[in-house]
Amino acid sequence: MRKPEPVQVVKQRRDAALERLIQSMPYSRFLGIQFDRRGDELTAVLPFKDDLIGNPILPAIHGGATAAFLETAAIVELAWSMIWSDIEGEEPQGVKVRLPKTIDITVDYLRSGLPRDAYARARITRAGRRYASVHVEAWQDNRERPFAQATGHFLMPSRDG
Repeated sequence: MRKPEPVQVVKQRRDAALERLIQSMPYSRFLGIQFDRRGDELTAVLPFKDDLIGNPILPAIHGGATAAFLETAAIVELAWSMIWSDIEGEEPQGVKVRLPKTIDITVDYLRSGLPRDAYARARITRAGRRYASVHVEAWQDNRERPFAQATGHFLMPSRDG
């Protein structure tokens, strides 16, 4: 019987795999999107910067940046759920990053995104071998008051590579 790995080793491997996944998405790097991981739960973080302002009179975060943030959170959640079991026994370099492709996404803008950090969590509502549905909510100061939400449908990559 194999001896379990130290918790720190598993944590480092998971963090490295998540970083590799995020780095494979150039637009999310451009926006500065980060992910906070607690176990298998991911929270997307969009740190505020002046470049994100779409309406300087309000000021409000641009709708395109908001939509990209929500879509990124959904894609990373799906990809992360696919590689979660793979990273238990392999080094992150051995785990192949396969990103789902967006079929469609509907964004609901519930209120203006204020000039501050934003957070989002995605929940997979249906996951099959070829197709998945995800719901995402984004908030700023209070998780109970989301400023945007999205529902997306995604084509899942083949597990064979």
